[in-house]
Amino acid sequence: MNVLRNRDVDQLNALALAYMGDAVFEQAVREHLLRSGHVKPNMLHRQSTSFVSAKAQAMVLKRLTEEEFLTEEELAVMRRGRNAKSGSVPKNTDVQTYNFSTAFEAVLGWLYLKEQQARLHEIVSYSIAIVEELRGVIK
Repeated sequence: MNVLRNRDVDQLNALALAYMGDAVFEQAVREHLLRSGHVKPNMLHRQSTSFVSAKAQAMVLKRLTEEEFLTEEELAVMRRGRNAKSGSVPKNTDVQTYNFSTAFEAVLGWLYLKEQQARLHEIVSYSIAIVEELRGVIK
């Protein structure tokens, strides 16, 4: 079995980090919604979409950077994610929003794979709070 070491994580493609980060954030959002008392499947899907959309994630990243919430290492990963070329952009968003969303997910994926659980939890919890606060703004 090939074991991914911490130093190897730093060498991973930013899109691979974003792939992991997407799953990490999706799981955290689902848990948040269930623990908040949302249990109807249709409602869960609608609610989760407001958190995990490219627009929401881009707005969260903007706030995290404005507030200087991210460390220098996290900012470096964020820039790698923002500048990564995926080759395709979902039709319901623009390139810049998608790039910032990818950057946000790359940071989460990097923290997860680096096994920095406390910092990951801190960023995910604050990100969920930001989306809750901006809920009326994000459509």
